[in-house]
Amino acid sequence: MRICLLIIALLTSVPAFSQSETIKTEVIADSKAEFPGGQTAFRNEFMKMVHAYVDITAYAVNGKFSFVLTIDEKGKMSELKIYPKVKNDEEFKQDMDFAMRRIRKKWKPAIKNGVSVSSNIIFEINFTSDHSDEEY
Repeated sequence: MRICLLIIALLTSVPAFSQSETIKTEVIADSKAEFPGGQTAFRNEFMKMVHAYVDITAYAVNGKFSFVLTIDEKGKMSELKIYPKVKNDEEFKQDMDFAMRRIRKKWKPAIKNGVSVSSNIIFEINFTSDHSDEEY
């Protein structure tokens, strides 16, 4: 009887002590999101809006910045992340987001299995300013 209880206890406790593995999968689209005219056209339009609506000298931004832009299923820009972080980071992000939303053209969304899906676009911009942090 003890052996039967021992075997039952071992069989029921094995799942409790086993390791589970979580597999993260990324959606790989059949076609990427596209801006009318390509990424160069988007970058040019974005920089035109930045120069028109943002006082870039208010920030100490020098060097390359990576912009991660989410394009939703409808082709709208829905989220913006900027790396690396800078002084006055939240204001900088808000101003860049404002400039980005001034672009009126819609993206063609990414397609996965014939269905529009949300995707991320990464692009880099090299900013230079005429001032440094020491001037304040």
